[in-house]
Amino acid sequence: MTTIEADTPPPQSKIQNPEPKAISISPIDRLGVIGGTFDPPHYGHLVLAETARVQLRLGRVLFVLAGRPPHKPDRPITPDHHRVAMVEVAIADNFAFVLSRVDLDRPGPHYTVDMLALLQREYPEAELFFLAGGDSLAQFLTWRDPAGIVRQARLAVMRRPGHEPDLAALERAVPVLRERLVWLDAPALDIASSDLRRRARQGLPLRYLVPPPVEAYVREHCLYQALPE
Repeated sequence: MTTIEADTPPPQSKIQNPEPKAISISPIDRLGVIGGTFDPPHYGHLVLAETARVQLRLGRVLFVLAGRPPHKPDRPITPDHHRVAMVEVAIADNFAFVLSRVDLDRPGPHYTVDMLALLQREYPEAELFFLAGGDSLAQFLTWRDPAGIVRQARLAVMRRPGHEPDLAALERAVPVLRERLVWLDAPALDIASSDLRRRARQGLPLRYLVPPPVEAYVREHCLYQALPE
């Protein structure tokens, strides 16, 4: 799973929220933010977002599509309209998931710290939680202004197999990081969009790795057939 960095028709039915209704929270009180190219979006992204929604009692989770991530200057990225469409069908059945174009609709370079500043202005009353995988946390010090990121948002991190961040080094560089970090109790799903693109290119199934509408969209539009890594 990658995050932003270093530099439809409407659904036929809504899934009812299974959580008890004893907690009443405004959608702007606690806001989750998950960023990435979503090329394509997969169940790892959705599990991270839904785990954070429930565990952190988030009113809303924004899926922030990256424009041109600075750490991927040479990799071809699927055109924006396709990635927007895939995210829309992936999140259509969750009332709390919302697509955000805050990065797509501004000039680059697109850094997480700047994106969070824009969201703070858009949602001034909200406490922000930046959702990420353990692989992103392991590389956190290579990002633009990591201290600025944790000042603006708490980090909500899902562990990923094979990626163990050096918390001591992180805390030396960003002293407030530990108190701004929360670990999510999510299953360790090792799904990578790069592997999904390879599978699509080779005609291998994406079933049980991405939502069915995403796989259907990839097949219908012949995405990733000639996309080099």
